[in-house]
Amino acid sequence: MTAKTAEQKRPSWHEYFLSITEHVAQRSTCTRRKVGAIIVRDKRIIATGYNGVPAGIRHCDMVGCLRDELQVPSGERHELCRGLHAEQNAIVQASTLGVSIEGASLYCTNMPCSICSKMLINAKIRTIYYVHGYPDPLADEMLAEAGIKVVKLAS
Repeated sequence: MTAKTAEQKRPSWHEYFLSITEHVAQRSTCTRRKVGAIIVRDKRIIATGYNGVPAGIRHCDMVGCLRDELQVPSGERHELCRGLHAEQNAIVQASTLGVSIEGASLYCTNMPCSICSKMLINAKIRTIYYVHGYPDPLADEMLAEAGIKVVKLAS
C-alpha cells in the first residue's frame, strides 16, 4: 500500500461539512442570496436547510422579491420576506423529524441573523461555523452573551 498523494488527501471535517452546506444552498429559490445550513452532531448530519418559502407557497424566483420591491436593505426588517432562512428550515426539519439538536453544531454559508441566532440559542446549538458575514451586530452580541462559540471558516 502506498502513501496518499496531496491530490488524494481527504478533506477535513470542516471542509467536508462546508462543501455539503454550499451544495445545500443550491436548492435555494431566493433571488438575493443562496444560503445553506446543516446541523451536525458527532460528525453526522442530522438536518439540512436552505433559504426559501414555506412548502406549497410560490417561490420568489416565480413571483419576485418583496424585499427588492420595498427596497429593504440586507440585515434589516427580516419579517418583510416570503421566505425562511436556511437555519430556520434546518431547525424545522429536525423538529419535523423529532430529532433534538441540543449540543449540535451549525454549519452555514452565512453568519446567522438575530432572529436565527435567537432560535439557535434556544435550540441549544453549541457552535456555529460560517463563511460569509451578515450585517446584524445584534446577532453577534446575543450569541456571545449566550456563550455560543462562533467560528468564521475560510471558503
